[in-house]
Amino acid sequence: MLRLNRITDYAVVVLTQMANEPDKRVTAPQLSEESNVPAPTVAKVLKALAREGVLASQRGVNGGYRLARPAGDISMLEVIRALEGPISLTACVDGAEGDCNVELLCPVRGNWDRVNTAIRSALADVSLEDMAIPTMFGVPFRAAEGAAGVHLAGEAR
Repeated sequence: MLRLNRITDYAVVVLTQMANEPDKRVTAPQLSEESNVPAPTVAKVLKALAREGVLASQRGVNGGYRLARPAGDISMLEVIRALEGPISLTACVDGAEGDCNVELLCPVRGNWDRVNTAIRSALADVSLEDMAIPTMFGVPFRAAEGAAGVHLAGEAR
């Protein structure tokens, strides 16, 4: 099973919270309270994301963190890479050599690159802005529009 670390999951929670108020500078304690993610975890996530250029940080009395770019310009690929490193399903991808005992005999050697490219492309196509959109029953929900054309009780048609 392909699974992200819990810290990456928490990072997306924190980032979507920030995406809802993109011009607001926030501190780790503020984000912890707003997102219900433990403060030490929020601090760790913020530092890692700032180091990788996803967030901008400012020190001092009015210091804090904010998104370095608009949420629509920050991809899930970038966020995952910032916290997990390069995305690869197997050790024999992207020109890596020497990590496999049957590397020279493997009939699919090199074909995993196609799978990795597809996964990276899919993650690159999902932005932080997309992740910040609330969903209802797995369908993006925007209060002003209703869910995917579904009219809500009391909503004008």
